[in-house]
Amino acid sequence: MNKTKILVIGACGQIGAELTEALRQKYGRYQVLAADIRDKSQAGVDNYPYVKLDVMNKAQLLMLCREENITQVYLLAAVLSATGEQEPALAWQLNVDGLLNTLDVAVKCEMEKVFWPSSIAVFGPDAPKQHSPQANASSPSTVYGISKAAGEYWCRYYHEKHGLDVRSLRYPGLISYKSPPGGGTTDYAVDIFHKAVSDQRYLCFLKPGTMLPMMYMPDAIRATLELMNAPSEKLRIRTSYNLSAMSFTPEELGQEIGKHIKDFKLDYLPDFRQQIADSWPDSIDDYDARVDWAWQAEFGLREMVGDMLSNVGSKDLLSKA
Repeated sequence: MNKTKILVIGACGQIGAELTEALRQKYGRYQVLAADIRDKSQAGVDNYPYVKLDVMNKAQLLMLCREENITQVYLLAAVLSATGEQEPALAWQLNVDGLLNTLDVAVKCEMEKVFWPSSIAVFGPDAPKQHSPQANASSPSTVYGISKAAGEYWCRYYHEKHGLDVRSLRYPGLISYKSPPGGGTTDYAVDIFHKAVSDQRYLCFLKPGTMLPMMYMPDAIRATLELMNAPSEKLRIRTSYNLSAMSFTPEELGQEIGKHIKDFKLDYLPDFRQQIADSWPDSIDDYDARVDWAWQAEFGLREMVGDMLSNVGSKDLLSKA
C-alpha cells in the first residue's frame, strides 16, 4: 500500500496544474490532494480530489495535513514578479509567511519532504550576466526576488535546525500551453504564441535584445520530480538549485515562430517589466544540478516553439469551432 500522501498548494496555478497531473500519474489520483484558494466550483472536475485552502491560515493547514496524513507538500502558491511590484506587501506576505506556515506544519507533522520553488529573480544587477553561478544570487531588485531569496535561507534553516528535507529549484521563465500567464516578467513568452495564432502579431512589453533564461514546462515538471526523487545524501544545495534550459530574446523567439507562421509580426512597447528583466542574468549555470542529480534539459528553442504552436493552434481552433 502506497503510504505517500501529497498536498499540492497552489494546484490551480501555472506550475501547479501540470505538476499535480504528473504527481497523480506517478502516485495515483487519490494520493495527491489538490489545494488552492479558489472555490471547488472554480477549480474544475479534473482537480478532484480538491480542497479550498488559504496557506495563510496556519491552523487550517495543520488540521488538513493531520486529517489527510500528508507526508509531502509542494508549495506553489505565490505572487509573481510583475504583480509583486504592484502589490509588494501582499507579495511578501504570501511568499514568505505562506512558506513559514508550511515549514512549521511540515515539522509538526513530521513530513518526509517539502518542495518550494525559488526563481532566477534572486539574482540582481550585481550577478554576472552570463552563466550566473549557483552561489552568486545577490541583491535582488524586486519584492518577488527579495521574498524568494529570504525563502531560500528559511528552507536551509529548517533543514539544518529541524532536519526537514526541503528541496527547491530556481525556475527560469516557464512556458506552457496548458495554463495562462500568471503575472510574471517572462510571461510574454507564453502570450506571444496565443497572439501569433489568433492575430499573427504580438506587442511585446520587453524591448529587443532582452535575453532571459527560459524553460519549457515539461522540462520544469521533470526537473521537479527528479529532484524530489534524488537521494537526500546526494543533495549538497539546501537553499535552491540553479536550473537552466535555454536563453533567448523576444526577436529570436519571434523569428522561430515566423518559421511556422509566415505573416507573423512582432512589435515592441516596453513597460515597467523591462526594468525587472534588465536586473536578471542572460543565462544560468546549473552545474550543481547536473552533478548532484544528473539534470539535463530536453527542449531547446526550436523544439519548444514547434510543440507550443501545435498545441496552442489546436486549442484556439477548437475554441473558434
